[in-house]
Amino acid sequence: MQRPGARLLAAVERRDEAERAGLDIVAVECLSNCQRSCSAAVTAPGKWTYVIGGLDPDLHAADILAFARLHQAHEQGLPVWRERPVHIRKNTIARVPPVQSIKEHR
Repeated sequence: MQRPGARLLAAVERRDEAERAGLDIVAVECLSNCQRSCSAAVTAPGKWTYVIGGLDPDLHAADILAFARLHQAHEQGLPVWRERPVHIRKNTIARVPPVQSIKEHR
Protein backbone atom coordinates (compact mmCIF):
# COMPACT_ATOMS: atom_id res chain seq x y z
CA MET A 1 0.00 0.00 0.00
CA GLN A 2 1.28 3.44 -0.96
CA ARG A 3 1.80 5.91 1.90
CA PRO A 4 -0.48 8.99 2.01
CA GLY A 5 2.35 11.41 1.19
CA ALA A 6 3.27 9.44 -1.93
CA ARG A 7 -0.40 9.37 -2.91
CA LEU A 8 -0.63 13.16 -2.43
CA LEU A 9 2.47 13.69 -4.56
CA ALA A 10 1.01 11.48 -7.30
CA ALA A 11 -2.30 13.37 -7.13
CA VAL A 12 -0.49 16.72 -7.42
CA GLU A 13 1.52 15.44 -10.37
CA ARG A 14 -1.68 14.27 -12.10
CA ARG A 15 -3.22 17.74 -11.95
CA ASP A 16 -3.28 19.83 -15.11
CA GLU A 17 0.16 21.05 -16.14
CA ALA A 18 -1.09 24.66 -16.10
CA GLU A 19 -1.80 24.34 -12.35
CA ARG A 20 1.78 23.16 -11.76
CA ALA A 21 3.55 25.53 -14.15
CA GLY A 22 6.37 27.44 -12.49
CA LEU A 23 6.17 25.41 -9.27
CA ASP A 24 8.89 23.04 -8.13
CA ILE A 25 7.35 19.96 -6.54
CA VAL A 26 9.81 17.97 -4.49
CA ALA A 27 9.20 14.77 -2.56
CA VAL A 28 10.65 14.47 0.93
CA GLU A 29 10.79 11.44 3.19
CA CYS A 30 9.22 12.97 6.29
CA LEU A 31 8.11 16.29 7.80
CA SER A 32 7.95 14.87 11.36
CA ASN A 33 4.28 15.73 11.62
CA CYS A 34 2.90 12.26 12.30
CA GLN A 35 -0.09 13.32 14.38
CA ARG A 36 -1.37 15.62 11.61
CA SER A 37 -0.16 13.77 8.55
CA CYS A 38 -0.49 13.67 5.55
CA SER A 39 1.56 16.89 5.37
CA ALA A 40 3.12 19.21 2.83
CA ALA A 41 5.40 22.23 3.01
CA VAL A 42 5.21 25.27 0.76
CA THR A 43 8.37 27.36 0.60
CA ALA A 44 10.55 29.50 -1.66
CA PRO A 45 13.87 31.30 -1.21
CA GLY A 46 13.44 34.47 0.85
CA LYS A 47 9.80 33.69 1.68
CA TRP A 48 7.89 32.33 4.63
CA THR A 49 7.49 28.55 4.79
CA TYR A 50 4.17 26.90 5.61
CA VAL A 51 3.64 23.36 6.89
CA ILE A 52 0.13 22.09 6.24
CA GLY A 53 -1.29 18.91 7.75
CA GLY A 54 -4.42 16.83 7.71
CA LEU A 55 -4.29 16.50 3.94
CA ASP A 56 -6.34 13.87 2.17
CA PRO A 57 -4.49 12.77 -0.99
CA ASP A 58 -7.82 12.24 -2.74
CA LEU A 59 -9.22 15.68 -1.86
CA HIS A 60 -6.52 18.30 -1.33
CA ALA A 61 -4.10 18.24 -4.28
CA ALA A 62 -5.85 21.22 -5.87
CA ASP A 63 -5.79 23.10 -2.54
CA ILE A 64 -2.04 22.64 -2.17
CA LEU A 65 -1.43 23.87 -5.71
CA ALA A 66 -3.79 26.85 -5.27
CA PHE A 67 -2.02 27.80 -2.04
CA ALA A 68 1.41 27.38 -3.67
CA ARG A 69 0.34 29.79 -6.43
CA LEU A 70 -0.82 32.37 -3.86
CA HIS A 71 2.44 31.91 -1.96
CA GLN A 72 4.45 32.30 -5.16
CA ALA A 73 2.58 35.50 -6.12
CA HIS A 74 3.16 37.26 -2.79
CA GLU A 75 6.54 38.98 -2.47
CA GLN A 76 7.12 37.67 1.06
CA GLY A 77 5.16 34.41 0.71
CA LEU A 78 2.34 35.65 2.95
CA PRO A 79 -0.91 35.06 1.04
CA VAL A 80 -4.00 36.83 2.36
CA TRP A 81 -5.64 34.47 4.88
CA ARG A 82 -9.15 34.71 3.39
CA GLU A 83 -7.88 33.90 -0.10
CA ARG A 84 -6.35 30.60 1.01
CA PRO A 85 -8.31 27.37 0.45
CA VAL A 86 -10.43 26.61 3.54
CA HIS A 87 -8.59 23.38 4.34
CA ILE A 88 -5.26 25.22 4.24
CA ARG A 89 -6.57 27.96 6.58
CA LYS A 90 -7.77 25.38 9.10
CA ASN A 91 -4.78 23.01 8.90
CA THR A 92 -1.68 25.19 8.82
CA ILE A 93 0.67 23.64 11.38
CA ALA A 94 3.44 26.22 11.21
CA ARG A 95 4.51 29.39 9.48
CA VAL A 96 8.29 29.80 9.57
CA PRO A 97 10.05 33.06 8.71
CA PRO A 98 12.65 33.18 5.97
CA VAL A 99 16.19 32.50 7.18
CA GLN A 100 17.35 36.01 6.33
CA SER A 101 14.59 37.45 8.58
CA ILE A 102 15.91 35.42 11.49
CA LYS A 103 19.45 36.71 10.88
CA GLU A 104 18.22 40.32 10.68
CA HIS A 105 16.67 40.13 14.15
CA ARG A 106 19.88 39.11 15.92
